Amino acid sequence: MNRMNKQTKWGVTVISVIAGFMLAVQFQTMRSPKLKDNRDAWELRSSILDEQQKQSKILAETTRLEHQLENYDVKQNTGKEQALKQTLAELKREAGLTETAGGGILIRISPLKEAELLGEDFHSISPDLLRRLINELNMYGADSISINGQRVINNTVIRDINGEPKIDGYSLKNYPIEIKADAEDAQSLYDRMKVSEIIEQFFVDNLNVEISSPIKNLVIPAYKNKLEIDGMEPSEQDEKGDS
Repeated sequence: MNRMNKQTKWGVTVISVIAGFMLAVQFQTMRSPKLKDNRDAWELRSSILDEQQKQSKILAETTRLEHQLENYDVKQNTGKEQALKQTLAELKREAGLTETAGGGILIRISPLKEAELLGEDFHSISPDLLRRLINELNMYGADSISINGQRVINNTVIRDINGEPKIDGYSLKNYPIEIKADAEDAQSLYDRMKVSEIIEQFFVDNLNVEISSPIKNLVIPAYKNKLEIDGMEPSEQDEKGDS
């Protein structure tokens, strides 16, 4: 903004100087005493033609500068608009409001077959254990995560409601439960999760955890629910308008 103001002021100053010069020349001509001119008609015509050409050049330069300023303003406004759009897109991506696609891993959680064959009971997945798994993924470089098609963001709630595990109100009662996670280095994420101690904790609940090899183009959906923002109110300036 400061740069645009400086450019605009510079252009206005140049135009003002030119216009002032033209007025000064005309004013001085009007005030100059009439002197006897010994030049012939041809010389006078040539002199008048020269002055007219000079004035034409000044007017042409003034017009050129005005167009230059207008074009500069348009480019500046377009640049600001594009910058705002890019910033908004980046913020939406970071907030999980856009779909992502890239290298990542797929984690599938299901009942342990051995436990089923032995008739042992297995419980619904523990929200606390699931949150710890999400924390591990984040710690090892995951950029985006989804659970059964529900995007995990900063204010995602994973908890037990009436004995049923849910993520943002969506049930996690049925198996298998699929967790997708992408990362800039999908191979590193895979290697770390394969040896993570958190995986062993699922066996205690008779749950099996399968981790796929890195997938090149793993699609993770955008956050679907309405974002609730507490503690934010319009500023007084916004309510009254810009001043």
